[in-house]
Amino acid sequence: MLDPRKLHLLRELARRGTIAAVAEAVTFTPSAVSQQLSALEREAGVRLLERTGRTVALTPAGHLLVEHAQAVLEQLERASAALAAVRGGPSGPLRIGAFPTAARVLLPPALATLTGAHPGLEPMVSEIDPADVSAALRAGELDVALVHEYDFVPPVTDASTETEPLFTEPMYLTDRPSVAAARADAWIMNKPGTLCHTMAIRACQAAGFEPLVRHHIDDFDTVLAFAAAGQGVALVPRLAAVNPPRAVRLTRLPLSRRTLAAFRRGNGEHPAIRAAIAAFHTALPHLPL
Repeated sequence: MLDPRKLHLLRELARRGTIAAVAEAVTFTPSAVSQQLSALEREAGVRLLERTGRTVALTPAGHLLVEHAQAVLEQLERASAALAAVRGGPSGPLRIGAFPTAARVLLPPALATLTGAHPGLEPMVSEIDPADVSAALRAGELDVALVHEYDFVPPVTDASTETEPLFTEPMYLTDRPSVAAARADAWIMNKPGTLCHTMAIRACQAAGFEPLVRHHIDDFDTVLAFAAAGQGVALVPRLAAVNPPRAVRLTRLPLSRRTLAAFRRGNGEHPAIRAAIAAFHTALPHLPL
């Protein structure tokens, strides 16, 4: 019988590439991960890993088992959600991930609604970049998360994750009528590796130029303060530009940012997940979109 916990480790190896990365994600030692994967090979009766020195790669049989592992783990999530529904109303810890804008604007009213309707729930919020959400969900560090998608940037959630759309907001450019008109300007962008940074770079490339990035800042309030001080131009979403500094002019662009709720595939009917998403929707009419 194949052990689901070992299947989870094999899936993580397929996604992360090294045993050390898997060990860090699941808080095991690398030797413990290796031992578990070796035990999985014995259970499977075929070689799953090709070891060359310090590197390891999946064999064709390993890749085949990963495909089945995803389906097995999804079914286990469905079973867990069904049992939770039988037990009654949602209760216990609920780990929520959110990017900073959503954490500041959407979560406070949503959490007030959630805890008022379900006092047995214990929401715990962590800020996280959407690019890191799928890994955090797979590792069990989060139960549900708010993620965003931009034009010019493909979705960052993977096959282990499901999403439900929540709302769409427009994007704005500071102090210029179009992205093309900011060709010669210095730019203020989020840190490399974030979706916001990738979106801004690709928006400039779509306008025909490579931007001169002078400042890397993740907090949009600080971005707007820098723009007001004449330190560059920036792209900002609507929820980050509700009360911009007086010195900043904002031009609405034909670009958008979409916010979604993300959760482990198969876990969408868990009572706590459904309660959280319902609370997110309840808060939407109050957003300054």
